[in-house]
Amino acid sequence: MSDIVDTPIAKPVAADMRPPSLLQLIREDIGCVRSRDPAARSEIETLLTYPGIHALIWHRLAHRLWIHGWRFPARLLSWLGRFLSNVDIHPGAEIGRRFFIDHGACVVIGETAEVGDDVTLYHGVTLGGTSWSPGKRHPTLENGVVVGAGAKILGPITIGPRTRVGANSVVIQSTPPDVTVVGIPAKVVRPEFTHRRTVGRIDLDHHLMPDPVGEALSVMLDRIEFLEAQLAHVRQKVRQGPPPPAPINGCEVDPILTQGAKR
Repeated sequence: MSDIVDTPIAKPVAADMRPPSLLQLIREDIGCVRSRDPAARSEIETLLTYPGIHALIWHRLAHRLWIHGWRFPARLLSWLGRFLSNVDIHPGAEIGRRFFIDHGACVVIGETAEVGDDVTLYHGVTLGGTSWSPGKRHPTLENGVVVGAGAKILGPITIGPRTRVGANSVVIQSTPPDVTVVGIPAKVVRPEFTHRRTVGRIDLDHHLMPDPVGEALSVMLDRIEFLEAQLAHVRQKVRQGPPPPAPINGCEVDPILTQGAKR
């Protein structure tokens, strides 16, 4: 007869679902810069000299006030951050973790905008609204999105994960994940299977963006060349004159009689 020993069963440890602290968010924002900007040499230099980091710190503080109902102090703090950094982020905007604004100049993020984790914006980007009515009116950027300099993303649309938006593009429609969009209005010009994959870093080869206008002009030039060749062939046929009439029942037809019959 065997003795039965009661062995306590270990309970699974629940995942830590608590939101990150303000200090942890700021540390992550500072730490992600070196992986996305080759010019960043240290975290101290990043903290002291990067206006994008300054704007984000002011926004983290203002957003905490906003969600706790302190709306006027939040707006006042947001105005101060805009005055000091030249970056305008509404305190109601929801910004994810490891967010980076490179160069930090003339960036505008509206009240109902939502930005996921590991998103990168370059200078001159606007996340704007297209409606006077209250409610969701600004875009949503999902995780890993990169937005080039001067791009405008307008309206309550969704930019799919890891999408790249070309510089000076105007995006007014939602995009699928893992694509590149360029133009006014922006169109998908590179599907996901042609993306260059990087490990732990974003793809900074912006000069490898496709040129849809150049491609369209190339197609038009090829078509014009084909039509010119056809026109030259028709002109050559006209210069040679009409072919002689075909024989009828094996007998040659006199061209003069044929012309008389036509008259």
